[in-house]
Amino acid sequence: MSCIMAATGGLMFGYDVGVSGIPIIYNSFMNPFSTYQWINGGVTSMPAFLEKFFPVVARKTQDPTLNNSNYCKYDNQGLQLFTSSLYLAGLTATFFASYTTRTLGRRPTMLIAGLFFIAGVVLNAAAQDLAMLIVGRILLGCGVGFANQAVPLFLSEIAPTRIRGALNILFQLNVTIGILFANLINYGTAKIKGGWGWRLSLGLAGVPAVLLTVGALLVSETPNSLIERGRLDEGKAVLRKIRGTDKIEPEFLELVEASRIAKEVKHPFRNLLKRKNRPPLVISIALQIFQQCTGINAIMFYAPVLFNTVGFGSDASLYSAVITGAAFLSMLCHFKFGIFLFFSGWVAVMSVFVFFLVPETKNVPIEEMTDKVWAQHWLWKRFVEEDGDVEMEGRVGVNGKGNGSNGVDYSS
Repeated sequence: MSCIMAATGGLMFGYDVGVSGIPIIYNSFMNPFSTYQWINGGVTSMPAFLEKFFPVVARKTQDPTLNNSNYCKYDNQGLQLFTSSLYLAGLTATFFASYTTRTLGRRPTMLIAGLFFIAGVVLNAAAQDLAMLIVGRILLGCGVGFANQAVPLFLSEIAPTRIRGALNILFQLNVTIGILFANLINYGTAKIKGGWGWRLSLGLAGVPAVLLTVGALLVSETPNSLIERGRLDEGKAVLRKIRGTDKIEPEFLELVEASRIAKEVKHPFRNLLKRKNRPPLVISIALQIFQQCTGINAIMFYAPVLFNTVGFGSDASLYSAVITGAAFLSMLCHFKFGIFLFFSGWVAVMSVFVFFLVPETKNVPIEEMTDKVWAQHWLWKRFVEEDGDVEMEGRVGVNGKGNGSNGVDYSS
């Protein structure tokens, strides 16, 4: 239940991404002189929304003489600021969220994220001018930054080792579900007479925001966080509660030792660049790049254009966009079908990278990654061994005693 509630942070993020959308219009595939029609699901594609906040863009989209490069009609600084402010604010907020996550805990950070989300939703739904709209969007971005920092960490720490990956993926699953809900809701609210449908779309983001806030109040803090902050007795009690057994001494001692080692790191970012941390650093950066280069974001955001160009009608294009779920437009224009060859090439490279350089971590506690994963890998072991930093001493065995070469007994 804790993991499900925490994963609603992903639902909130996905909905905020999907609800804004990317404005797209098209003319008939068979008749280039037909009337332009809206086919994308975001509020930025709703005429009433554009007329209120971006009248210049609204006039351009309704001008049938501007039929070259339809997407240039949306080249507006205010509109770009609206869509990008969430991500810029999220990036900035992440640095503050890392501090609160470490000093206050995962649970309070998720609560802060929920409060940011609620405040942003209220401002956006009630927006009367562009400034109010963008401030609300910035608050939503702050919520994204805090949620993205705390929720995945919370899920990783509170989940049992054997199902950690399955529960952690709930966050990403909820992101895509949030995008799906946003597309479906936008499709319905766009048909509301009176031009206020965009307010309903933005206001309904308050549902996952409230779920996240209430969930943050109900869930337990992670034992890792409590131990990091010196609250050992509370950490042990929570660990016993979430594991459902009294036999938690070995895991508890591992957490205590891992916390001790972590506190010895004086400069986290400088430490991240050390040779011994090269394996997780390289893998984490590479997987983020591969995730973008597989093309899934491109397909999700511009699916309406893609399906329409192959002959689907406007409604069918929208339905297909809802099924597949950004911001590759220029590449599609220049590469045409070759864009998929580009993506497939990246998928092939990613497959080779994963096969040879990404080890299996199933059933491996986070605290034992160095010993049981990196030190056993054919390539990565060179980085952790040659640096002389493999933390073998002081590791805790299944009997609750230290199994390192220094012979220290940590069971007490």
